[in-house]
Order: sequence, then structure tokens, then C-alpha cells
Amino acid sequence: MSSGGIQLNSSDKILLAAIDLMAEKGYKGVSTKEIAAAAGLSEMTLFRHFGSKQNVLEAAMDRFYYAVEMTKLFQESLVWNLEADLLLIGKTYHQLMNRNKKIFLIALKEGSQLPGFQEKANKHPYQLKELLTGYFDAMQRKGLMIPANPEAQALAFMWMNYGAFVSNEISGAPVTTMPMDEFIEASVRLFVKSLTP
Repeated sequence: MSSGGIQLNSSDKILLAAIDLMAEKGYKGVSTKEIAAAAGLSEMTLFRHFGSKQNVLEAAMDRFYYAVEMTKLFQESLVWNLEADLLLIGKTYHQLMNRNKKIFLIALKEGSQLPGFQEKANKHPYQLKELLTGYFDAMQRKGLMIPANPEAQALAFMWMNYGAFVSNEISGAPVTTMPMDEFIEASVRLFVKSLTP
């Protein structure tokens, strides 16, 4: 992950260095000393900010995954048009997942071996499920969507996009050459067709 030319504070330097090193060497293959050195800081600074290597990883997940940005999108950018909103949500989800691919891979590979970490990682999809469920519920109350179980619709939309991301970006052998934007547009049209009154 890069800083994109932004001035970083000590905490962010540590988090970005940790993500890069853990993605390359694995959680167990990296020491706090290496993380601090890669960030250009002392190990004492790392401990002062985070206390432990697992706390660094958990803070990186909180800071650089997608819950905060998706929450902002739902609060500020939706227009209450099913097609436009689902296109925005789908495209943003894939942008964020691609940008944060390293932290996602670390969580996928290492999460089950770190006590309490999986619960912290799961807050991101849980938050997205809650946002989508609330959105679908509101769309139904406005008469802009057929009556359906909003949580089931949220999960279907999430799992469809998660599956596309994993298949296309993680598996190493994508099952299609279809561009992701084309997939997102086709899947959104399918949702809109089946859910519009």
C-alpha cells in the first residue's frame, strides 16, 4: 500500500509498513523491529503507539479496510435510485477491495490463527450488510423496491461481489475475461430487474 504522496504520521507509517511486510512474509515472518525499521521509526515508537504486533495488524484493519468509507458513501452519496445506487456501491466495493488487497489477504491467511482478530476483521462485512439491509428496507418503504427480505438481498449482493473479487483477484486463474465493470453492470441490472416494482 502506498501513501499516495500524503504526509503520514508515525502511526500510519507503522501500519503501512506492517501491511507491506506481512503481505510479503506473513504475520509470523515479520518482527516488530522489522516493521519499525521499514517505517523509519524505532521499535519503542511502535510499542508506544500499539503495544504489540497483533494490535498493529488490528489497527491496520480498522484504518485501511472498507467499513468507514462505505459508511460515508451510504450517508452522503446515495440518490435513492436502485440502479444508480447499486452501481455506485458495487464499483466502490471493488475499488476498496483492490486498494486494500494486501490487508484482505493477510486477514484471509492469518486471521484464524490470531485470537480475536477474525472478529475484528468481520466487522467490515457485518457493517456493509447492515448498511445494505437498511438501504433495501428504506427502498421498500419508499415503494421503490418490491417487498423482499432486505437482509437476504443484502447478503446476495455482498456475496455476489465478494465472490467476483475473490475469483478475479485472488484465485490466480480467473474464470472469465469479462472486465469487472461489465460484470458489475450486468449483475446490478439483474438485481434491478428482479427487485423493481
